[in-house]
Amino acid sequence: MSDRLRVRNFIERTLESFARLGELEEIIAEAGGVMRRSIEGGGKIMFCGNGGSAADSQHMAAELMGRYLIERNPMPAIALTTDTSALTAIGNDYGYDKVFSRQVRAHGRPGDVLVGITTSGNSENVIQAARQAREQGVFVIAMTGEGGGRLAAEADMLIAVPSGHTPIIQQMHITVGHMLCDLVESG
Repeated sequence: MSDRLRVRNFIERTLESFARLGELEEIIAEAGGVMRRSIEGGGKIMFCGNGGSAADSQHMAAELMGRYLIERNPMPAIALTTDTSALTAIGNDYGYDKVFSRQVRAHGRPGDVLVGITTSGNSENVIQAARQAREQGVFVIAMTGEGGGRLAAEADMLIAVPSGHTPIIQQMHITVGHMLCDLVESG
Protein backbone atom coordinates (compact mmCIF):
# COMPACT_ATOMS: atom_id res chain seq x y z
CA MET A 1 0.00 0.00 0.00
CA SER A 2 1.39 3.40 -0.94
CA ASP A 3 1.92 6.12 1.67
CA ARG A 4 -0.73 8.23 0.01
CA LEU A 5 -3.26 5.38 0.17
CA ARG A 6 -2.44 4.81 3.86
CA VAL A 7 -3.11 8.48 4.53
CA ARG A 8 -6.39 8.37 2.59
CA ASN A 9 -7.51 5.24 4.49
CA PHE A 10 -6.72 6.84 7.83
CA ILE A 11 -8.64 10.00 6.90
CA GLU A 12 -11.65 7.97 5.74
CA ARG A 13 -11.71 5.89 8.92
CA THR A 14 -11.41 9.03 11.01
CA LEU A 15 -14.23 10.78 9.15
CA GLU A 16 -16.52 7.75 9.50
CA SER A 17 -15.92 7.63 13.25
CA PHE A 18 -16.35 11.37 13.72
CA ALA A 19 -19.60 11.27 11.73
CA ARG A 20 -20.92 8.85 14.37
CA LEU A 21 -19.79 11.08 17.26
CA GLY A 22 -23.13 12.90 16.94
CA GLU A 23 -24.75 9.79 18.43
CA LEU A 24 -23.23 10.89 21.76
CA GLU A 25 -24.60 14.44 21.71
CA GLU A 26 -27.00 13.89 24.63
CA ILE A 27 -24.53 12.14 26.94
CA ILE A 28 -21.78 14.71 26.23
CA ALA A 29 -24.19 17.55 27.02
CA GLU A 30 -25.22 15.80 30.25
CA ALA A 31 -21.59 15.24 31.25
CA GLY A 32 -20.77 18.90 30.66
CA GLY A 33 -23.73 19.84 32.86
CA VAL A 34 -22.57 17.53 35.65
CA MET A 35 -19.08 19.06 35.52
CA ARG A 36 -20.41 22.63 35.46
CA ARG A 37 -22.74 22.02 38.43
CA SER A 38 -19.89 20.45 40.38
CA ILE A 39 -17.74 23.54 39.95
CA GLU A 40 -20.67 25.89 40.65
CA GLY A 41 -21.28 23.95 43.88
CA GLY A 42 -17.69 24.31 45.07
CA GLY A 43 -16.43 20.99 43.71
CA LYS A 44 -13.52 20.16 41.46
CA ILE A 45 -12.87 18.04 38.40
CA MET A 46 -10.16 15.36 38.58
CA PHE A 47 -8.82 13.65 35.46
CA CYS A 48 -6.77 10.47 35.06
CA GLY A 49 -5.49 8.19 32.33
CA ASN A 50 -2.32 6.57 30.99
CA GLY A 51 -0.11 7.54 28.05
CA GLY A 52 -2.10 9.60 25.54
CA SER A 53 -5.00 9.63 27.99
CA ALA A 54 -2.67 11.14 30.61
CA ALA A 55 -1.84 13.88 28.12
CA ASP A 56 -5.58 14.42 27.52
CA SER A 57 -6.10 14.63 31.30
CA GLN A 58 -3.49 17.34 31.59
CA HIS A 59 -4.83 19.16 28.54
CA MET A 60 -8.40 19.30 29.88
CA ALA A 61 -7.34 20.30 33.40
CA ALA A 62 -5.24 23.11 31.90
CA GLU A 63 -8.18 24.34 29.79
CA LEU A 64 -10.32 24.63 32.93
CA MET A 65 -7.65 26.18 35.16
CA GLY A 66 -6.54 28.62 32.49
CA ARG A 67 -9.19 29.38 29.93
CA TYR A 68 -10.68 27.50 27.04
CA LEU A 69 -12.15 30.31 24.94
CA ILE A 70 -13.32 33.11 27.21
CA GLU A 71 -11.73 35.22 29.91
CA ARG A 72 -13.04 34.03 33.29
CA ASN A 73 -11.94 32.93 36.75
CA PRO A 74 -9.89 29.74 36.95
CA MET A 75 -11.84 26.57 37.65
CA PRO A 76 -10.66 23.87 40.07
CA ALA A 77 -9.30 20.99 38.01
CA ILE A 78 -6.55 18.46 38.74
CA ALA A 79 -4.77 16.04 36.43
CA LEU A 80 -3.83 13.12 38.69
CA THR A 81 -1.13 12.27 36.16
CA THR A 82 1.23 15.16 36.92
CA ASP A 83 2.71 14.72 40.41
CA THR A 84 5.71 12.50 39.67
CA SER A 85 6.63 12.18 43.34
CA ALA A 86 3.16 10.93 44.24
CA LEU A 87 2.98 8.66 41.18
CA THR A 88 6.34 7.04 41.85
CA ALA A 89 5.90 6.77 45.62
CA ILE A 90 2.43 5.24 45.33
CA GLY A 91 3.53 3.00 42.47
CA ASN A 92 6.55 1.82 44.46
CA ASP A 93 4.80 1.38 47.81
CA TYR A 94 1.35 0.17 46.72
CA GLY A 95 1.58 -0.81 43.04
CA TYR A 96 0.87 0.98 39.78
CA ASP A 97 -2.79 -0.02 39.93
CA LYS A 98 -3.18 2.33 42.93
CA VAL A 99 -1.50 5.48 41.53
CA PHE A 100 -4.82 7.25 40.88
CA SER A 101 -7.08 5.72 43.54
CA ARG A 102 -4.79 6.87 46.37
CA GLN A 103 -4.89 10.40 44.99
CA VAL A 104 -8.68 10.27 44.65
CA ARG A 105 -8.85 9.08 48.24
CA ALA A 106 -6.79 12.10 49.33
CA HIS A 107 -8.42 14.77 47.16
CA GLY A 108 -11.93 13.55 46.35
CA ARG A 109 -14.96 14.98 48.12
CA PRO A 110 -18.69 14.45 47.58
CA GLY A 111 -19.79 16.70 44.73
CA ASP A 112 -16.50 16.40 42.85
CA VAL A 113 -16.20 14.72 39.45
CA LEU A 114 -13.61 12.20 38.26
CA VAL A 115 -13.11 11.88 34.51
CA GLY A 116 -11.39 8.55 33.83
CA ILE A 117 -9.95 8.26 30.33
CA THR A 118 -8.91 4.94 28.79
CA THR A 119 -9.19 3.89 25.16
CA SER A 120 -9.85 0.25 26.07
CA GLY A 121 -11.87 0.89 29.21
CA ASN A 122 -9.71 -1.72 30.91
CA SER A 123 -6.88 0.25 32.54
CA GLU A 124 -6.78 -1.17 36.05
CA ASN A 125 -5.53 2.01 37.71
CA VAL A 126 -8.37 4.04 36.16
CA ILE A 127 -10.92 1.39 37.18
CA GLN A 128 -9.65 1.45 40.76
CA ALA A 129 -9.78 5.26 40.78
CA ALA A 130 -13.42 5.08 39.66
CA ARG A 131 -14.28 2.60 42.41
CA GLN A 132 -12.60 4.78 45.02
CA ALA A 133 -14.34 7.87 43.70
CA ARG A 134 -17.81 6.34 43.88
CA GLU A 135 -17.08 5.12 47.40
CA GLN A 136 -16.46 8.75 48.36
CA GLY A 137 -19.48 10.27 46.62
CA VAL A 138 -17.47 11.53 43.64
CA PHE A 139 -19.36 11.36 40.32
CA VAL A 140 -17.50 9.29 37.71
CA ILE A 141 -17.50 10.05 33.99
CA ALA A 142 -15.74 7.40 31.89
CA MET A 143 -14.33 8.24 28.46
CA THR A 144 -13.54 5.08 26.51
CA GLY A 145 -13.63 3.51 23.07
CA GLU A 146 -16.50 1.34 21.81
CA GLY A 147 -18.08 -0.87 24.42
CA GLY A 148 -16.61 0.88 27.43
CA GLY A 149 -14.61 -2.09 28.73
CA ARG A 150 -14.68 -2.90 32.43
CA LEU A 151 -14.73 0.79 33.37
CA ALA A 152 -18.30 1.08 32.06
CA ALA A 153 -19.62 -0.83 35.09
CA GLU A 154 -17.74 1.46 37.49
CA ALA A 155 -18.92 4.77 36.02
CA ASP A 156 -21.97 6.92 36.65
CA MET A 157 -21.83 8.13 33.05
CA LEU A 158 -20.14 6.57 30.01
CA ILE A 159 -18.91 8.40 26.94
CA ALA A 160 -17.84 5.48 24.72
CA VAL A 161 -16.70 6.99 21.43
CA PRO A 162 -17.58 4.97 18.31
CA SER A 163 -14.25 3.39 17.40
CA GLY A 164 -12.06 0.47 18.38
CA HIS A 165 -8.92 1.97 16.82
CA THR A 166 -6.72 3.61 19.49
CA PRO A 167 -5.46 6.61 17.48
CA ILE A 168 -8.98 7.51 16.36
CA ILE A 169 -10.34 7.03 19.89
CA GLN A 170 -7.67 9.43 21.15
CA GLN A 171 -8.59 12.00 18.50
CA MET A 172 -12.24 11.78 19.49
CA HIS A 173 -11.40 11.97 23.20
CA ILE A 174 -9.67 15.31 22.82
CA THR A 175 -12.60 16.54 20.71
CA VAL A 176 -15.05 15.44 23.40
CA GLY A 177 -12.76 17.03 25.99
CA HIS A 178 -12.95 20.34 24.15
CA MET A 179 -16.75 20.04 24.01
CA LEU A 180 -16.86 19.41 27.77
CA CYS A 181 -14.61 22.40 28.47
CA ASP A 182 -16.83 24.57 26.28
CA LEU A 183 -19.96 23.42 28.12
CA VAL A 184 -18.40 24.02 31.53
CA GLU A 185 -16.98 27.40 30.59
CA SER A 186 -20.03 28.77 28.81
CA GLY A 187 -22.46 27.78 31.59
